[in-house]
Amino acid sequence: MASELLKVARANAASNSEVKLIDGSSGHTYTVLSITICETAGNDETFDLYTMDDGGSTDNFIYKTQALAGNATFEHTTRIVLEGTDELGFITGGAANVDVTVSYLDQTL
Repeated sequence: MASELLKVARANAASNSEVKLIDGSSGHTYTVLSITICETAGNDETFDLYTMDDGGSTDNFIYKTQALAGNATFEHTTRIVLEGTDELGFITGGAANVDVTVSYLDQTL
């Protein structure tokens, strides 16, 4: 039975370790509606936002070394589609205090 569910993923990036914002599952299509990235410690940061096809290790960058000012919010409002086991990943350039919120539609066939 097909379904469509609105979902939200939240993460706090406190170091330069990868955060999986969406970890896809077979039989699903994910449509990212918006991504909000907020720096909360007052320090300038950089970040990468990327997809990985079929859960692989090759990053396909949406943003690479994107600047994020201290206490600022960055919004991505263009749709991103992930299929099956694709992943949406995020990482900061170093130690950071960044909150990430992803709103997305999870569809199954």
